[in-house]
Amino acid sequence: MTAFDASFDFDLLGRAPDVEAENLQAFDTADKLLLDTAAGDLEAAAASGSGAPVVIGDSYGALTLGAAARYSLSGIRVHQDPFSGELALDRNAARLGLAGRYTHSGLTPELVGGARVVLLRLPRSLDALEEIAQLLAIHAAPDVRIYAGGRIKHMTTAMNDVLRRYFGSVTAGLARQKSRVLTVSGPLPADALPASRFPLAAAYDVGLPVPLQLRARGAAFGGASLDPGTRFLLPFLVQARGAAEAVDLGCGNGAIAAYLALLRPDTGILASDQSEAAVASTRLTLAANGVAGRAVVQRADALSWLPDHSRDLVVLNPPFHIGASVHTGIAHKLFADAARVLRSGGELWTVWNSHLVYRPALNRLVGPTRQAGRDPRFTVTVSTRR
Repeated sequence: MTAFDASFDFDLLGRAPDVEAENLQAFDTADKLLLDTAAGDLEAAAASGSGAPVVIGDSYGALTLGAAARYSLSGIRVHQDPFSGELALDRNAARLGLAGRYTHSGLTPELVGGARVVLLRLPRSLDALEEIAQLLAIHAAPDVRIYAGGRIKHMTTAMNDVLRRYFGSVTAGLARQKSRVLTVSGPLPADALPASRFPLAAAYDVGLPVPLQLRARGAAFGGASLDPGTRFLLPFLVQARGAAEAVDLGCGNGAIAAYLALLRPDTGILASDQSEAAVASTRLTLAANGVAGRAVVQRADALSWLPDHSRDLVVLNPPFHIGASVHTGIAHKLFADAARVLRSGGELWTVWNSHLVYRPALNRLVGPTRQAGRDPRFTVTVSTRR
């Protein structure tokens, strides 16, 4: 392969194990624009044989594998918050003969240490962007150049403001096919950087003897806030069946896991999420509530880490989106995996936006489902495993 090979076929990329559907792609025009905008720096990295880029927020491998294939690059450091994104990248790399060109990393100083070129898919959360910007400003090379791109409909001028709190130069490139790239450089001196706000912290009265403490990393969905659906669900959980261990599937910032641990002092807690930020946030939340010693938190694709017919209680506030796309497929996948893990007679407690009408799917995938509560926005159901 030559130093530059523009023939990389993005259409060969798949999304699995995420939901595959005709209206869901494994790449978009922002991925292509990022690679094209960073071409000069990527070519220089290939020519020098050092300084491979850092990639942050690559959905399914378009940026990582595009850079590896086009510029014969290896040693790429990659951070993907969703575990399914890591699995999809590995599958795509194996199929395209590009395995071994990159390493996975958490959002840590080791990921960005000394980095000179960074390809960043802009997160929609400003807190997530600020945590990334802070990490890069402190640990990347002084001459780092960050190419931060996304779909224009998801970009705001507030993103520029966040980046300018940490970098001296933020310039916007020309739009192409409804995508845009910001080029960022010039990390500010350490004494000019804002004080860190992370982890985010909040406390809520949820009817327990003590306030529920929530902690969150920047990329955790909803930050340290108590999700309205979760708030509606929590009081109903006193009705849930007894269990030696309760499973919080899709644990987010750990609100359900910590509430169950405080509500049921004799119950072990198993919490699972595919998001690295969610898993880290749940651990922080459990520790803040003094119940970390009774819990196991696992980053995983759904409940793949638990055996069939092994638990009696699963609690779930399912997402209704995959990345930026609204799609019910992810909820159905989680319902099915909860059913797999539940013993006969076990219960799945779920809260969902009432307009989504999940009850028929719960009846089919899990078992008889009754409504435990409802208000104009949310419905709480309990499904009993057949």
